Amino acid sequence: MNETDIHNEKHSSPLAKKARTVYCTVTTDLTYDQRMIRICTSLAEAGYKVVLVGRNLRSSLPLTQQPFQQVRLNCLVEKGKLFYALYNLRLFFFLLLKKMDCVCAIDLDTILPVLFVSKIKRIKRVYDAHELFCEMKEIVTRPSIYKAWKKIEAYSVPQFRLGYTVNQPIAAEFKKMYAVDYAIIRNIALLRDHDQSLRSEKFILYQGAVNEGRSFETLIPAMKMVDAQLWICGDGNFLEQAKQLTAENELGNKVIFKGKLAPAELRAVTSQAYIGVTLFENKGLSNYYSLANRFFDYIHAEIPQLCVDYPVYRAINDEIQVAVLVKELDAENIARELNNLIRNEVVYEHLRENCKLARKRWNWQQEEKSLIGFYEQLFNDRPAPNG
Repeated sequence: MNETDIHNEKHSSPLAKKARTVYCTVTTDLTYDQRMIRICTSLAEAGYKVVLVGRNLRSSLPLTQQPFQQVRLNCLVEKGKLFYALYNLRLFFFLLLKKMDCVCAIDLDTILPVLFVSKIKRIKRVYDAHELFCEMKEIVTRPSIYKAWKKIEAYSVPQFRLGYTVNQPIAAEFKKMYAVDYAIIRNIALLRDHDQSLRSEKFILYQGAVNEGRSFETLIPAMKMVDAQLWICGDGNFLEQAKQLTAENELGNKVIFKGKLAPAELRAVTSQAYIGVTLFENKGLSNYYSLANRFFDYIHAEIPQLCVDYPVYRAINDEIQVAVLVKELDAENIARELNNLIRNEVVYEHLRENCKLARKRWNWQQEEKSLIGFYEQLFNDRPAPNG
């Protein structure tokens, strides 16, 4: 086997000796996947033996020890159609040779090997749909790519009767398209002690994937009209274009690219930011129905944010106002709203105080109960896998 960087840590749970084994599969670099670290840690602490399988990149950092097993698979190609084909083939044979009670596909890009292995082994399978994969801008705006992924989705998802996603609108779409009833498990940050140290400067933060559809085409030019720096923490398929936009607008001193940061380092940067941004273009239902990790990360860092006025964010903000919602994503309007938030201390402090309340209501300690309940029902109440 060519898997690298395998980390094990024996779990002390009294259930460990009779634990069910759950494999979770991703195409991400495990070091940075905070969502899967949360999910796998919760399952491990509940007594399951959990193995998280991801990819090994040339740029990958050494893995940090976790209460679950981590496996990185080598792949000769790191992007494009050939990567997905080779990685899925590699993942299929890896899973085929492992013993497990359940295998969970995280998003559509690992669903085929999970489906085939679960059928061969006659074990339970789960679909963890972080988003409407085919409705992402980078997919839906490319007809041939969209057609290929949609075929995979239409073939696979109806065969995953058990699954969960991040909000009700996405669950409703899956039910409408494929007649599946998926549970709701939101991507909410873990409640931690918060660093209350004073902020040294008022910088605006974008954290997360630097991908198409995140409004960088208007956010970056907007910074010419905002008296603050924008720090961008992350990388993705739009990173080079974002850097080019920064250069074209002569914003090298105002738009700072920090790269991809390890989770602890990213939390430290987030806690020092003054404002966060959660912006998505309304191109594709995945953006319109999104619930980004960063939305809750900003709340937990107790920083107000500028956020798109889409249904899921609006519903949350109606419960506790933690963000300024914006409908128009042109550069002038983004700049106007950011400047208002910087200058209006009354509004800013109101939102910040609300973040302090909201983080106690919306946190992973509460949300993980739904995750644990899902797997308890899967193993205890459903005697057979889904087909």
